Amino acid sequence: MQGTITHLIAGVPVSELGAAIDWYTRLFGRPPDLRAGEEILWDIDEHATLFIEPDAARAGAGRVTLAVAGLDALLERLATEGIEHEPIETYSNGVRHVKIPDPDGNAIALAELPQS
Repeated sequence: MQGTITHLIAGVPVSELGAAIDWYTRLFGRPPDLRAGEEILWDIDEHATLFIEPDAARAGAGRVTLAVAGLDALLERLATEGIEHEPIETYSNGVRHVKIPDPDGNAIALAELPQS
């Protein structure tokens, strides 16, 4: 189908690439899938990729929300990796949402849809 969006590739600016690679490796539970120049990429779903790139001037301005299944189990795993989160919010539509700022303060969030 022409004119259809088929993939999402989102980028997050970071100030220190080495520290960011470590943090995102712990977040995703595995090393990056690809390095393209200074961009470090993780394929997080069949058609969704997140990359980090060094850009100290813009670091902390990123905003990404990832839909997840099993939010509580994921937060437990992240805690064992030393990744802290803000309090979980539950919206009126049942979505559970939590912010997990990266070391630069980029707004990384997880959202779990209500069970059907």
